[in-house]
Amino acid sequence: MKSDIAIQKETPLLDIEQIASKLDLGKEDIELYGHYKCKIAYPKLKQLKKNPSAQLVLVTAISPNPAGVGKTTNLIGIVDALNLLGKKAIAALREPSLGPTLGMKGGAAGGGYAQVAPIEDINLHFTGDFHAVSYANNLLVSVVDNHVYYGNSLDLDYRDIKFKRTIDLDDRSLREIMSSLGFKNGFPRPDGFVITAASEVMAILTMSKNIKDMKERLGRILVGYTFDNQPLFASNFDAHEAMAVLLKDAIKPNLVQTLEHNPAVIHSGPFGNIATGTSSIISINACLGLADIVVTEAGFGADLGAEKFLNIVCREGGFEPAVVVIMASIQALKYYGGVSIPQLKAENIEAIKLGAENLNTHLENLKLFNIPVIVGLNRFPSDTDKEISYALSWIEKKLKCRCFLTEPYSKGGQGCLEIAQEIINSNSNHESHLQFLYPLKLNPQEKIKTIAQKIYRAREVEFSKKALKDLERIDSNGFGRLPICMAKTQYSFSDDPKIINRKKPYDIHIDEVRLSAGAGYIVPVAGSMMTMPGLPMKPNSNKFFIDLEGNISGLE
Repeated sequence: MKSDIAIQKETPLLDIEQIASKLDLGKEDIELYGHYKCKIAYPKLKQLKKNPSAQLVLVTAISPNPAGVGKTTNLIGIVDALNLLGKKAIAALREPSLGPTLGMKGGAAGGGYAQVAPIEDINLHFTGDFHAVSYANNLLVSVVDNHVYYGNSLDLDYRDIKFKRTIDLDDRSLREIMSSLGFKNGFPRPDGFVITAASEVMAILTMSKNIKDMKERLGRILVGYTFDNQPLFASNFDAHEAMAVLLKDAIKPNLVQTLEHNPAVIHSGPFGNIATGTSSIISINACLGLADIVVTEAGFGADLGAEKFLNIVCREGGFEPAVVVIMASIQALKYYGGVSIPQLKAENIEAIKLGAENLNTHLENLKLFNIPVIVGLNRFPSDTDKEISYALSWIEKKLKCRCFLTEPYSKGGQGCLEIAQEIINSNSNHESHLQFLYPLKLNPQEKIKTIAQKIYRAREVEFSKKALKDLERIDSNGFGRLPICMAKTQYSFSDDPKIINRKKPYDIHIDEVRLSAGAGYIVPVAGSMMTMPGLPMKPNSNKFFIDLEGNISGLE
């Protein structure tokens, strides 16, 4: 197979105005960013109403693993296939973060013949949304530090400011720092950075329905507490209006295209192991007003992304998926069946059967939400016909779930026609209604236990003294009815990334609980979670190259 960039370079793209016209968007409805990308204008966003017959499809996956599953690639392939079958379908994706792009993961624009384009723009600075989020975030911190410098009339306990600075890079040296050092620079204090995708401002961009809602959410950002333990928010520092001004363009969803010239909306980019891991509410609602079928995804495995999408995003956004597609692959199943990474390409039927337990756990979890579920089995070149036949049969007969082989990487939309037809059939027969995992009136501790025991299959939940104190403070300040957004490793159902299956009982340990009042949820931190990643020994950026004509290579 050719590289992703090579495939894109040999595929002529349509002018973005032609793509917009497929959604009945005229020149006055879009704001151009060059020839191949644009934003949907805010006046048009305000006019859009959900098409009553429009259907939402959620793509999720089994637990992440080194073998790979291909969730985004399959989502794009499914959208292309739906359009081939005569449906007006659109992809609703997250924007890639520069940190992973330059670090370990690489880009996030699909792969092979199922990509969104232009890949170089999408994986780099795109339309500047991440930069706007970073500047809005850092404006608040600078305003807070400035307030303390000029006398601290609000009596903020500046030794324990809850809100951190942000940057869209992997930089472990910024996790813990001291700020305001030097002569007459303010009061020295402990500080730190989170990566932009993990910031609350990014979460607010994802959860906001419109500018009014965004301003109110920005105003609710918890900055810290007074010396007598009273909460102080961004609105107390008069920072939220200026923050909203900096986000005036970032709130508008971005429109691009697949390699088969079908529309894709890319907007916001929260991490799925810390935040919701989904595209924004404003973009999904816009898509539901522009298309027959909207296909979106949730970050990492179904225990994180799908659970948060269904319990938090759907609840706040007022929509629900007609069907959930959970992606798996032969190699991933073998990995969870105990096969080492060097041996994953060797045929191993028994490992597939053992690894299907991971898939089955996710299937059982998703059925708790009362939404139809189907499985996509993403084909890799090393998969044998015997392995594929066995996996398809095992999933259908033993796990009692419809399963379809997908090949978007090598065939584009043609490789997803069967699963796309099943989605169409599921949509037309959709009668079930989303059932949330817990009621909001439940106290935060019980909501955390519900997720840990029903989704992670934990034996018990252990709260540290700090976590219990955090919960008491959150509840006493009137935020106890918010939903729960767990921060947990994506590599395991447990809070230990080394436990890749459920052979032994385990407990979930909650070390601290954070309040994201602006985003609108409570964040329990399970185990050791980093909100600022570090670079690997050989970062992906080492592969990047630009020639003297401005052509880029290595960005995949």
